[in-house]
Amino acid sequence: MNATVAVTWSPLVPAWVLIALAVAAALILALAAWRRARGWGWRALAVVGGLGVLANPTLVQEERDPLADIALIAVDESASQGVGDRRARTRETVDALKTRLDGLDNTETQVVRGGAPETGPPTDGTTLIADIERALRTVPRSRLGGIFVVGDGRVHDVPQRVEALGVDAPVHLVQTGDPAAGDRRLLVKDAPSYGIVGESVEMTVRVEDLGVENGPQRARLTFRRGDGSEQTVQIPVGQDARVKVPVHRRGRIVVAMQVADGPAELTRMNNRAAVTVNGVRDRLRVLLVSGMPHAGERAWRRLLKADPSVDLVHFTILRPPSKQRATPINELSLIAFPTRELFQEKIEEFDLIVFDRYTWRGVLPSLYLRNVADYVRQGGALLVASGASFAGNGSLYRTPLRAVLPAEPSGQVQESAFVPAVTDTGARHPVTADLPGSGTDGAKTWGRWFRSIPTRTASGNTLMQRPDGQPLLVLKDQGEGRVAQLLSDQIWLWARGYDGGGPQQPLMRRVAHWLMNEPALEAEDLRVRRDGDALAVTRRTLERLESPTVTLRTPGGETRSVALDRTRPGRYGARVPIDEVGIHEAEAGEHTAMAAVGAPSPLEYRDVRPSAEPLRPLIEVTGGGVAVLADDGVPRVRKVDPDRSRSGPGWLGVLANGAHRVTGASQVPLLPAAAALILLAALMLAAWYREGR
Repeated sequence: MNATVAVTWSPLVPAWVLIALAVAAALILALAAWRRARGWGWRALAVVGGLGVLANPTLVQEERDPLADIALIAVDESASQGVGDRRARTRETVDALKTRLDGLDNTETQVVRGGAPETGPPTDGTTLIADIERALRTVPRSRLGGIFVVGDGRVHDVPQRVEALGVDAPVHLVQTGDPAAGDRRLLVKDAPSYGIVGESVEMTVRVEDLGVENGPQRARLTFRRGDGSEQTVQIPVGQDARVKVPVHRRGRIVVAMQVADGPAELTRMNNRAAVTVNGVRDRLRVLLVSGMPHAGERAWRRLLKADPSVDLVHFTILRPPSKQRATPINELSLIAFPTRELFQEKIEEFDLIVFDRYTWRGVLPSLYLRNVADYVRQGGALLVASGASFAGNGSLYRTPLRAVLPAEPSGQVQESAFVPAVTDTGARHPVTADLPGSGTDGAKTWGRWFRSIPTRTASGNTLMQRPDGQPLLVLKDQGEGRVAQLLSDQIWLWARGYDGGGPQQPLMRRVAHWLMNEPALEAEDLRVRRDGDALAVTRRTLERLESPTVTLRTPGGETRSVALDRTRPGRYGARVPIDEVGIHEAEAGEHTAMAAVGAPSPLEYRDVRPSAEPLRPLIEVTGGGVAVLADDGVPRVRKVDPDRSRSGPGWLGVLANGAHRVTGASQVPLLPAAAALILLAALMLAAWYREGR
């Protein structure tokens, strides 16, 4: 505890009155002096004495308790501190620095750890300044002696106006890591968000070897998609390169890129990047082959033409070849239908082929139907809506299409009222799961049909059936393509609303998109996506799994097994907290999936070489210094006055602010009342005496 003595003023009148009296007295005395009036000097002394009495000077003695200066150590614990041995070096440095600061007189040390959010998903970049600002809320500015930042210096939230931090104490950087180290990095300069299915998107990427002289001129870049397919290209180092990535399907596609190791590596985290591309279809080309006209034909056309992106080619048989007319060919006004062009030359250009109640009568040669079967095996999509003719001699099952059709007709036609039902497999398949009005309680919510085609065998997955178990809707993967078979020609009754109707449009739309490999309708699928502060992992399967798990791989290379919970029939899921930015991969059996968290090239890993440049403006404005551990080791610390240098070679300063708390005070007037009256009376008598002579 220290005692201090000081003189203060406690005026007996308001300050403005005292000032007014002083000004008036000064004017009068000046006039007296100008006229050389007798005794004006004694009068001046009397006025000064009177003003002094009114000002009331007081001797104040205070008992002060000095307050310690606060040195704040801000420790960078962001992801980039995991490079090499930086974390271990940082811990050692913080301990040594705290010991030295605690050894200073009248100094208190506080440690704040930050650079990444304490809760929630990780941010892209080091946000250490925000953590310092939160710590300063409880630190009086009059006691702040200095801020010591311990880390690699890569801080990404330094304000543009450093005055916004509101500190006058020096900001020092104690830099971990080797500033001369080299590193290779991959940057995604430009990447489109959307791409046309069947085409390629162009991306601009750049590979740089930082801190490396005379390095290689080219680098190997590998693209990997969620389905496991890979593509490798060679690109120049140090230049922007445009690369093409094919868009193979609709929906969200995560493209992971990785460049081969460079001549110098601090971390491989910035050798990878991820881009999300949404695949969209430009135009859908659909070939509708219908037999004899019937009530459901219009329903098919209306369904297919409802989408403006569908280019529909309708091949219909208005009359069989047996019914010929004697009209000369040169008098016919119709043009020949380009059958050969459609079924042989350009069949691969169609995204979907639909046979609606088609009866084979020789109009289409078996060669063309064999082309359709080959089209399916090579990745095409085929939908067959079977009518009564499927059970007769003109059945498509008696053509080369038999090789790809999932159901074999029994030769009978069943005509009786029934309500279509979803099978157990259909309840787990995305095509028929959660169809509007499916009636999970068993109540009839769909309209009746009156005709179906019984089958002997049915391969693939039966999603809908009659009450007696006869298949109605069968889906099957065939080679690289897909086939769907509807064993009734009366789904149009649902479109008309008969007997309450049913989900004709949703069902047929799902079937068509499943045939064209819509990712959202895959029965066996694994997905992972970011959902707020967690990763949502979803596993879809037609199997009944007891304890399903997936293997999750973090951007840092760590793997862990995640248990999934059943959320609905055929669907299992889990939420996993996000603790790293970058590419997260999930694996379950043959299925893999990826999710990108953060920017394509995360800011945290964009440049992991130690550098003081991001903090340089803050250091220079506050008079701080930079100490590089690789060169100088842990710096010395010393107390300095606020108006002296705050850093120097090998040392960093802590301000001696002199803050204190007053614990007691006493006041003694310098002019007691009696002494003041005697003094004023003596001065006035002297002035009167001098004037009287």
